[in-house]
Order: sequence, then C-alpha cells, then structure tokens
Amino acid sequence: MLLGRHSVTTPRGKRGGGLMDRSAYLLLSRIELEGPMSVAELSDAFGLGVSTLNRQTSAMLRAGLVDRVPDPDGGIARKFRITSVGRDRLHKERDVVVNGLGRVLENWSPEEVTAFSDALERFNSDVERYVGRPWPRPCEDASPEAVASASTE
Repeated sequence: MLLGRHSVTTPRGKRGGGLMDRSAYLLLSRIELEGPMSVAELSDAFGLGVSTLNRQTSAMLRAGLVDRVPDPDGGIARKFRITSVGRDRLHKERDVVVNGLGRVLENWSPEEVTAFSDALERFNSDVERYVGRPWPRPCEDASPEAVASASTE
C-alpha cells in the first residue's frame, strides 16, 4: 500500500506534476496488455462502475491517450485503444516507477530483491484469485532483474 498510496518510488512532489494520474496508468497498462477494451470489459477487469470508467476514459480521450475504435472482433460496442501518445507516456511513467524502485532497493542484495519480487507476485496473485479478477502479466519490465539493474544505475 505504501508503494501505491505514497508513491515512494518518485521524488517528493513528482506525482502531483507527473506524467499521468493513477487511473490512467492502470487503465492504459491493461489496454496495452489485452488490446482494445470496451467500457464493460474495463468494468469487469477493475470492478468499477460504468460512470466511473466513463469519466476516466473521457479524460484519457481528451488527453489523446486512447481513441475509440470499432470492436476488432466485430462486436457492437466501441473499444478504447491506446494511442502512440498514450503508449509513450505509459512507458515513460513505468520507467520512472522502475527507476524509483531501483533507488529504494539499491542497498538490497539481488537475492533479497528476488525474494521480495517473488513474495509480492504471490501476494498479488492470491489477491486477484480471492477477488476473482486476475491481471495479465507482461513478460518483461518488472522482473527482479530489471529492478535490480535499475538499482545499480
């Protein structure tokens, strides 16, 4: 909770003037992993109401982070697709987070970083199983090796 709530991975005050807000970061991360998603799919994935998602996606549309496209699978609902601007900003924000984690963990041994990463991954997976909302995992970016190498930079 400290990591998400207090943004210990970014310099003091950075979040207020950061690249994007937390909801945009989370929604874009999911859309990047799964491809275009409808409001109903986002609602199911996050357990959020449609009105909340309409506000969040409207802000993302205005900022040019997503655009609306016809369902690539031929469905009726329009879907949100990440734009190149959204992808660039998401990756910049993710780099800030990973580098911040590297700074926090700079005095940890590689074994400690790996143990922490394994425990955190297990905790997240167990929470997702408990609430019935699994999160797709990317194959890169947040590996213990990436965090450990960021701590040496």
